[in-house]
Amino acid sequence: MNATNLTVFIFFFMRKKMLISAYLTGEPLENGSIIASKSKFDTKIEASSAKMYFHYYGQLLHQQNMLQDFVRTGTYYAAVMENRSDFEGRVVVDVGAGSGILSLFAAQAGARHVYAVEASEMAEHAQRLISGNPSLGQRITVIKGKVEEVELPEKADILISEPMGTLLVNERMLESYVIARDRFLAPDGKMFPTTGRIHMAPFSDEYLYVEMANKALFWQQHNFFGVDLTPLHGSAFQGYFSQPVVDAFDPRLLISPPTYHTLDFTSMKEEELYKIDIPLNFVASVGTRVHGLACWFDVLFNGSTVQRWLTTAPGSPTTHWYQLRCVLSQPLYVMAGQEITGRLHLVAHSSQSYTIYLTMSAKMWGVGAEQGGILQTSTGKLELKEPYYRLSQPQSYMLQQDQQQQQLPSLQPQGSEQQMQEGLSPGITIDQVDQECGLH
Repeated sequence: MNATNLTVFIFFFMRKKMLISAYLTGEPLENGSIIASKSKFDTKIEASSAKMYFHYYGQLLHQQNMLQDFVRTGTYYAAVMENRSDFEGRVVVDVGAGSGILSLFAAQAGARHVYAVEASEMAEHAQRLISGNPSLGQRITVIKGKVEEVELPEKADILISEPMGTLLVNERMLESYVIARDRFLAPDGKMFPTTGRIHMAPFSDEYLYVEMANKALFWQQHNFFGVDLTPLHGSAFQGYFSQPVVDAFDPRLLISPPTYHTLDFTSMKEEELYKIDIPLNFVASVGTRVHGLACWFDVLFNGSTVQRWLTTAPGSPTTHWYQLRCVLSQPLYVMAGQEITGRLHLVAHSSQSYTIYLTMSAKMWGVGAEQGGILQTSTGKLELKEPYYRLSQPQSYMLQQDQQQQQLPSLQPQGSEQQMQEGLSPGITIDQVDQECGLH
């Protein structure tokens, strides 16, 4: 046993002995704190949600899904190896280590010691994987537990983690990443990733809108085994539009250059992730119908040698995060040059996700526009935890002008094979959907 491993063993043995003694006697610990019945994680996250979350990530098939995302895994590997000077001889903490792959990357880059912290049952698999690579594993210690609760024998020079979820913030692991920074990172330590950005742009996609509106047509039946279903149509319609759409889309569907909101993991407070408020301001590049807001994210690994980005942008190689679109139940009509304003408001909840509140408005256009004023507004409330996983690859789309002039080819009244693949009912046109939804 080398000196580092001996130090780690003695630390955890003495720590466990102290905790057991304090628990039995009810005495305060040496630093004056009392053993809490609940950690910060437990106080803000429902137990049922946490159980499902850790069960999910405790399965190798889900770890394989992430490992096989070669954009994700390859970018992490490159960011570490291209910045060996940040890792050589340093102490590293892997936050939410999963299979332990990032810990092994850090060891390959020359880390003196890596602490792989993992709360799920995957910790046992990580230990086996690390033990199976002894030349690297001798410098890695797997610690099963939450970063909010575990103790480490020394400060870290660098944190590495993959805390990103859909729309960057889903699953609320970024909060644990920031807590780990406050608990374990030495002053002037580094974080991989360093910052994250949520990108947003308005989009127009008649195919997607009709597909979603079409789902609620089931509830338009007046004689379903003798039952009139129409009283529930409105609720069903809104229900489908409360689901963010997760898929890969053609970037030509964007009708304005994107904007972004930055999260600096090195300096932000954990509480800043409880509510995220993003003002929206765009200028339409074409005259079209705006069907909602498209979102994606990227993260920066700000190494001393190389700065490397991991992006999930449309048009870039597809990742397991895909992109996300918030579809409005009532589209906006805009002209080229017209200003689109609004607000994207994300509110965290105890099910490890966010409620999305979206407002988009078309401002006055043309003569007199400088006086301001709103012509039309559309709002939506969506649940990030309950998306519609469309997961299609980008398709070839007509130009925006052509979409406005032509009936969609997949909506022919004969009920073609393409209609069935798209989930569209024969004979339903965009105008008919608008009439059913009260948009005319």
